[in-house]
Parts: sequence; C-alpha cells; structure tokens
Amino acid sequence: MEKFIFLNKKLSKGFTLIELLIVIAVIGVLAAVILVAIDPVEQLARGRDAGRKSAVTSVGRAMQAYYTNNSLYPTTAQWTASNETNVLVLSGDIKVIPTQTTNPIPPTACTGGSVINNFCYKVNAVIGAENIVVYTRVESKSEREKGPCTVLAQDAWLVYASIDGRAGIVCIPAGAEPNATTSYDGGYY
Repeated sequence: MEKFIFLNKKLSKGFTLIELLIVIAVIGVLAAVILVAIDPVEQLARGRDAGRKSAVTSVGRAMQAYYTNNSLYPTTAQWTASNETNVLVLSGDIKVIPTQTTNPIPPTACTGGSVINNFCYKVNAVIGAENIVVYTRVESKSEREKGPCTVLAQDAWLVYASIDGRAGIVCIPAGAEPNATTSYDGGYY
C-alpha cells in the first residue's frame, strides 16, 4: 500500500464565506419575489373585507328580522345606541353590533343616516316604501376592481339593501353614497 503524504495542505470542512454570502443573496432574492407575488398587504385587506361582508350581511338580516317582528325598521337613534341598549341586541336579532376599526367611513359619506363602528345605516321611511341600507367601504384592490368598479370615477361599497334582500359590492359614482330608495339589483358583484 502506498502512503499519501500531504505537504502543506489542509483538509477543509464547511463552506467558504463567499459561498455562504451567495446562498444568502439567492434566498433573499427568492423571498423578495415571493413577497411581491403574494402581496401580504392586499391579503390582509381581503381578509378584513371578508369580515365586513359578513358583518354587513348579519346586520342587514337582523334588520329584516326586526322588521318582520315589529312591522317597522329601527330608527337611526336606536341603531346608534350602545351594545347594551341597541334595539337589535335587545330584541335578540343580533348578539353584538359588529366592530370595524379600519377603513372608516368619512362623516360626509352617511348623509341622512347614522354611523356606528364604521357601518352606516339609513332608513327610507316613506309610507309604503320602508327600506333600509347598511353599508361600509371596501378596502382591498381585488374587491374594488370587480365589475365596473375599475372605473376610477367610482367608489366601491359593501351594501345590504332591503329592497333587494341581499348584500354585495356596489359601484357608485365618486362622491355619491348608497341610499335606501335605490335597488342595486344587477349592480352587485
């Protein structure tokens, strides 16, 4: 058997600093590409919008249940009462009024109605045409860009309209707001 003699050679174990830096750089680039592709801010906004859809629908259905039992909708004053004295909570039609802490409705976006927890409630109390709307703003780009909401001159709202008996996303010209006298049927997305 031959003997191998290594003169002035070290056996190295592990990676060189350059190799480690290259691997870290490649991982960093991949992570950046993935973050841009999934857009975490948009994903969070979608999640909040899903909660808003559920809340608007729940409140709208509670309003309908209240109307069925009492033959009239709650007044805006009854709507703005606290959770303990809110007419929907007292009647058992809803357990608590939903809360929404982001994407507030500007005070000018609920003309003729009342706002509680960033949800606007309006009643059209014309005799024989009692209708309500409950609405809030859409936050995510994906919800906003549905249907004709791609037009920049339009605002997107999550609306429950009793006249249609359902909730959905409605596109309305900028500066306008949902109202209880309009049917949005055909305008939901």
